[in-house]
Amino acid sequence: MNDDRVLQQRVMDELVFDPAVDAAHIGVAARNGIVTLTGHVESYPAKHAAERGARRVRGVRAVAQEIEVRLPSDKKTSDDEIAGRAVKMLEWDVAIPPGAVSVKVEHGMVTLTGEVDWAYQRAEAAHIEFGLGGVTLVVNQIRVRPQTRPDDVRATIVAAFERVAEHDAGTVTVDVRDHTVILGGKVQSWIEHDEALRAAWSVPGVTRVEDQILIARP
Repeated sequence: MNDDRVLQQRVMDELVFDPAVDAAHIGVAARNGIVTLTGHVESYPAKHAAERGARRVRGVRAVAQEIEVRLPSDKKTSDDEIAGRAVKMLEWDVAIPPGAVSVKVEHGMVTLTGEVDWAYQRAEAAHIEFGLGGVTLVVNQIRVRPQTRPDDVRATIVAAFERVAEHDAGTVTVDVRDHTVILGGKVQSWIEHDEALRAAWSVPGVTRVEDQILIARP
């Protein structure tokens, strides 16, 4: 059995094993370490659970997400109901400044706009909408206000890498252009990859992160 078939089977087994994933209608293809997920699921969280499951598998270098969200007819929720719930969730979350985020809902698609001071606030706003019933897609257009000079951003990221014992800062390159952080280089696992992204997004003033990090093949 070739490497692609082995990787395909590993991903399929992981999706079946994960209780958060209904793998019955999910297709998996693998080619040169790139895994493509197809098919459909009944909720947006289920779609993300499938992607997370695929990324956990050793040998997966990238995931192409082509799964559709198809709500059962008896679970469809009106746009105004989704919008009302979305606004309430934002109001209840102490991490989101009051009035900073606006919500638009159309055919189950939630679009978030506005401005916040930190990247984690932007991510938090989108995360709390993922679990709402009836949501088929979340479009996050929230902006992060620039606060820091690019040189300060780069120094802070490098220092964050060095504080993590499992991560060798020398394997990741950091370039900053107009508050956009470009991460490159190669790491040994998805855990190291995610730690690098987390460090970049945690810096005040970062409004965008370009992920060009490669995962070393086993």
